[in-house]
Amino acid sequence: MPAWLMVMFRLSGIFILAPILGSATIPRIVKVMLVFSLTFCVYPMLLTSGRPSAVMLGVVIDHGLSLWTLLPQIAMEMMVGLIIGYCASLPLIGMQISGDIIDSQIGIGFAKVVNPESGEQAGVIANALFMMGLAIFAILGGHRIMLLILVGSFDTIPIGGFSNFDGLVTMVQGMLALIFQMAFRIAAPLLCLIFLQTVALGFIARTVPQLSIMSVGFTIRILNGVTFLIAFISVAAWVYVDQLGVLLEQIAFFFGV
Repeated sequence: MPAWLMVMFRLSGIFILAPILGSATIPRIVKVMLVFSLTFCVYPMLLTSGRPSAVMLGVVIDHGLSLWTLLPQIAMEMMVGLIIGYCASLPLIGMQISGDIIDSQIGIGFAKVVNPESGEQAGVIANALFMMGLAIFAILGGHRIMLLILVGSFDTIPIGGFSNFDGLVTMVQGMLALIFQMAFRIAAPLLCLIFLQTVALGFIARTVPQLSIMSVGFTIRILNGVTFLIAFISVAAWVYVDQLGVLLEQIAFFFGV
C-alpha cells in the first residue's frame, strides 16, 4: 500500500497544472477517478522484472515508509508531477502572452473574456491563440508525452528521492527565457506594423492638420491587427510547435527519459 500510494501521488501532480489533464473544466471527482484508474494501470507495469522502478519500489514494499518522513515524501512525489505539468504548460502561457501584446497594441486589451481552461480572464486574441495552442498540443499528443515522461521518471528518480533542485531552477529559467522569446517572435511582426502605422499617421497629421487622425487611427489599428492574424497565424503555429518540441525534449532529458 505505501508504494502504491507514492505512485498515485506522483501521478496526481500532473492533473493539477498540466494542459488538458489539469483543465478547470474537468470536474474534480473525474480527475480523482482518472488518477485512481491510471495508478491501477501503471503500478503493475513498474513492478515488471528487470525494470529499475521494480527495484526502487521493492525497497518501499519490503521496508515500508517512516511516519515522520511520509508527508515530505508525498510532497516530493507530487512535485515531480507538478514540474512536468507546469513545464508543459509554459508554451501555452507564451501564446497567451503574445496574444496579450497583440490585444494591447491594436486597442482591444480591455475586452476580456474568461479562459475556460484556466478560469481566468484574458484578451480576445490571447484566448484565441491559447486555444489554438491547446488544440495543437492535443493533436500532437502532448498529453501522452507527459504521461510517458512521468511514468519513465519512476526508473530514474526513486520514491521521495528527487534532489536535483539546482538543475530544476536552471531548467525552468531557461524555459521561461524561451517562452518570452517565443511570445515576442509571434508578436514582433505586428509590433513593426503598428510602429510603421504610427509613423505614417504622424506624418499625415503634420501634413494635413485638418484631418482628425484620432477618429480613424483606432479603426486602422484593429483592421491591421485582424489582417496580421489572418496572414501570420500559420507562422505563429509553426513557432509554437517548434518551441513545444524543444521544451518537451528538455523535460524528458531532465528526468532521464
